[in-house]
Amino acid sequence: MKYYVGAYASSPCSNGWNAALESEFYTALKNDKRIKGLEHPFLGQLHAQDDDWFLANIDPGWQYVLTCVPGIMAALEHNRAFGLASQDEAGREQALVFMQKAREAVVKLNTHCAKPVVTAIQIQTAPNQSQATASVAALKRSLTTLQSWDWQGTQIIIEHCDTLIKGQAPSKGFLTLTQEIEAITEVNAALQCNMGITINWGRSVIETRNPDGALAHIEQARKAGVLSGVMFSGASGADTQYGSWKDSHQPNAKQSVNSVGAEGSLMTAARMHQCLHAADYKHLPVVGIKLGIRPKEASLNERLAYIDEALNILASKPA
Repeated sequence: MKYYVGAYASSPCSNGWNAALESEFYTALKNDKRIKGLEHPFLGQLHAQDDDWFLANIDPGWQYVLTCVPGIMAALEHNRAFGLASQDEAGREQALVFMQKAREAVVKLNTHCAKPVVTAIQIQTAPNQSQATASVAALKRSLTTLQSWDWQGTQIIIEHCDTLIKGQAPSKGFLTLTQEIEAITEVNAALQCNMGITINWGRSVIETRNPDGALAHIEQARKAGVLSGVMFSGASGADTQYGSWKDSHQPNAKQSVNSVGAEGSLMTAARMHQCLHAADYKHLPVVGIKLGIRPKEASLNERLAYIDEALNILASKPA
């Protein structure tokens, strides 16, 4: 089995865009036959820096999962009411305009590759409820609109992010998983479509403050019949350079003293394997890793070593 890699989180260009260095990074990824393709960020255009560079450097055999969370978080800095679940109609409409641009990016990538290569687009249920109001009803209206557009076979997937918990500072503060499942289930039934949900390991653990939180969310989404993916990025309550309960895509914990891994990470190999089993991963369209690397000055080889270790863990899962 092959896996998606959220390469943007591991990029060696953390201190500024360097096309040559990023090309070297992509070349290494293209040589790794365990990689199915990229979880790729959407911020308003196909590539944050240069669409032409991106199209010239990708592997023609790759597939893609576009994730909208980087663009959504950027938009929230300018409008707290921005989001597909926003009860502020102007903020919801602004989010739909953003999604129309995402659809255009899907078409551009498919056109370049001369075939459908975008497996899924991951959307998120902004706004942050500590700053603006959100609802299932608003999300359902937005999902209905999204389903009226031609996505060229791309599956629309809600990536669950942490919700607002009383007494707990949110990282994202979006809708609950239960609310997202409700909206998807109702719209799927009404329109006979197949929207799903991706569980990001770290974001569920940040929400629950429990290393078994991702497992619980996987089981809930699977029981509801809407689980479409699992992405592994870690988290921790420890005071490390990744931050306490921060959405910094902390890599997996070390498997041994001499292995590559992040100190304090709650995402152990055993927990990753447990989640894969619970998810019935072989039947999911989206399974992969997304790792932020610290320190930010880490070399390209160091970054690739973290990716290699995480992919080894996925490949070594029990039968």
